[in-house]
Amino acid sequence: MITTAPLRMPQMTAAPRLAKSLLGAALVSTALVLAPVPPAQAFATPESFADLVEQVKPAVVMITTSTVVTEPARGMPGFPPGSPFEDFFREFGMPNMPGNNGPARPRRSDALGSGFVISEDGYIVTNNHVIENADEISIEFSGGQKLDATLVGTDPKTDIALLKVDSDKPLPFVAFGDSDTMREGDWVMAMGNPLGQGFSASVGIVSARNRELSGTYDDYIQTDAAINRGNSGGPLFNTSGKVIGVNTAIMSPNGGSIGIGFSMASNVVSKVVGQLKEFGATRRGWLGVKIQDLTPDMAEAMQLSKPEGVMVSDVPEGPAKDAGMEPGDVIVAFDGNPVKDSKDLVRRVADAPVGEAVRVVVMRAGKEQTLLVTLGQRELVEGAGAGMGAKTAPESANGEVLGMALSPLSDALRAELNLPGDTRGLVVTDIDETGEAFDKGLRKGDVIVEAGQQPVLSVSDLQARVMEAKEGGRKSVLLLIRRGGEPRFVAVPVN
Repeated sequence: MITTAPLRMPQMTAAPRLAKSLLGAALVSTALVLAPVPPAQAFATPESFADLVEQVKPAVVMITTSTVVTEPARGMPGFPPGSPFEDFFREFGMPNMPGNNGPARPRRSDALGSGFVISEDGYIVTNNHVIENADEISIEFSGGQKLDATLVGTDPKTDIALLKVDSDKPLPFVAFGDSDTMREGDWVMAMGNPLGQGFSASVGIVSARNRELSGTYDDYIQTDAAINRGNSGGPLFNTSGKVIGVNTAIMSPNGGSIGIGFSMASNVVSKVVGQLKEFGATRRGWLGVKIQDLTPDMAEAMQLSKPEGVMVSDVPEGPAKDAGMEPGDVIVAFDGNPVKDSKDLVRRVADAPVGEAVRVVVMRAGKEQTLLVTLGQRELVEGAGAGMGAKTAPESANGEVLGMALSPLSDALRAELNLPGDTRGLVVTDIDETGEAFDKGLRKGDVIVEAGQQPVLSVSDLQARVMEAKEGGRKSVLLLIRRGGEPRFVAVPVN
């Protein structure tokens, strides 16, 4: 079972906030008594989950993995490194003492986890971190039957793995449910092999939806059903016995359950499993753009009526560029559906079929355009990048605009900032830390390459774009900056 980054956070910070909120509640209690209270709606609590456990338990499995690891020889038992006896034993050539550089010894390391069968012919789902680097994988069913498993494929991005066992008879299995229908407060049941204790069930509710931990495609269901180490890869069931999540992570200061567990949503898992089963690997769609969320300031600077859609900050060589997409376009719809934010677009592009043409609607210069983009495959181009292909900027005078000291890029500045030789624009050499530009995130060393969606080669270019924004009645000017080679749009107030 893995723990999440918030484990490093102090544990006592919540107490003062709670005390403060309780004091505030006491101060306004009179007003609350006078306020009308809506009638509560009663919901029946299940008398027992025994029938549900009996229904799904045969398809839940314990997973044991074995890996050969090589580690340095250890010191003499009872004499830790730094002990007064260490030098004595080393002097007499005792083997296996720290610092003796004895031969490394291979040993077999075992690990435990959980999983569940999804088809009668023996396909099993678990977490990637449960079976990662394993050279032997053993499956044990609740009835005691043990089978060896082979690895079909893994997806580290969602921490999902697909295994296969061969059986001389059909195996009991469970089906995926629709995780999107789950609501906060719905009953759920987790099953697995917590702390290596064997088959175990725990119940709770859906505490939250759409949690993000660290991955690009994260969509976790948070639950207070007890999840501990060893539950990794086990199923999270709804009350109908359908799998609506795969138990993956916990938030805990000590490695044990404190009622904050995370299960990858089944609607993500089922798509990954389908691709692993068909191809042995994932095949996610690739649009070929760098994007960022559209803020109200950016929308105003672009004269858009509302901040809806996703801003395209760069278009390297790829499907989007081939279809005519440009930096500064705002993607407002993908494959017939509105785009909420960058996370929404990334997931939907990933789920779209590779090699098929999709309609992408963009706003450009205040007008709507529809582009037909044939998606590539992300796995084939992961980590690929492209330059802007711009020409070298001519030398010009330095100046100050919007609280920033600016200088056109020279060969010396490009070398100092470790920028590609074809980068053009204005470099921020100093910035007023009390000004609007600093408040919006600009920093010394940033390179401004566009203003008002037009290239800037000199300080006078930027001044002209600022004046145009003011004369047009706009409150902000939209800047395209590069920091560490990465592009980003920033709307900076001009008044």
